Amino acid sequence: MLRWLTDPLTFDFMRLALVEVIVMGSVAGFLGTYVVIRGLAFVGDAIAHSVFPGVVIAFLLNASLFAGGAAFGVFTALAISSLALTRRIREDTAIGIVFAGAFALGIVLISTSPGYTRDLASFLFGEVLAVTTTDIILSLCVGGAALVLAIALQRVLLMSSFDREMALAVGLPVFWLDTLLLLMITLTIVISLRAVGNVLVVAMFVTPAATARLLVDEVGRMMLLSALIGAAAGVLGLYISWYSDLAAGGMIVLTATAMFLTALVLSPKSGLLSSVLRRQPGSVSEASPAL
Repeated sequence: MLRWLTDPLTFDFMRLALVEVIVMGSVAGFLGTYVVIRGLAFVGDAIAHSVFPGVVIAFLLNASLFAGGAAFGVFTALAISSLALTRRIREDTAIGIVFAGAFALGIVLISTSPGYTRDLASFLFGEVLAVTTTDIILSLCVGGAALVLAIALQRVLLMSSFDREMALAVGLPVFWLDTLLLLMITLTIVISLRAVGNVLVVAMFVTPAATARLLVDEVGRMMLLSALIGAAAGVLGLYISWYSDLAAGGMIVLTATAMFLTALVLSPKSGLLSSVLRRQPGSVSEASPAL
């Protein structure tokens, strides 16, 4: 058993990949709590697709992929926040148009590169075993900054998420808080692209947080548990990928999905199994009160 854990760590690229998935999983899991409680999964998907042309342009110019993706992502986050202030078109409609067009632009741009099929696959589905020390440093800096900022502003972010009218009444800058949250999500998406790719990255925001929500009620505990689940899914998925020789990004997301399904069935409070047991005659919830 011990060798099963240690043998992959004899390779430098595996050690780097483990650090990357832990950083990515924990930060995405923590911020994913806001994505779930505010119903921002579609917005996260839009941002993930919108960073794609920026990444492609940076790749074609042999420039920083992070800088290219972040530039397009920040623009999209600002556009989404601004759309919330207008009434000329439904917000979800506008977001759908933006992310579909941006994703199509990225595909067209990368098709201009020879051998683009291989490059497209790495962008879409991730290539975590190819991360470098520079990628790790960037992930630690950006992910750490996003995590510290989210913790420091937790109270006001939660207030603007759960009770926007109250937040406005006490003078909180709700628009800028929304924009800041989207920017933190955007930058975390960009640093996660190497690990799980453009298509799967949103799952690492939604699935760990949804799993944590099945297990705990208090938001602070949900955030911590979601971060732990995200990191655990990254590590377990990477090990399973190593020994099964299957795609790492897909396996990480499947591991997170398996954790969610397990919680969905076995959660003591809201699991399917406990719900069935509570309906059984003679169960504690249905038994006659003691005389």
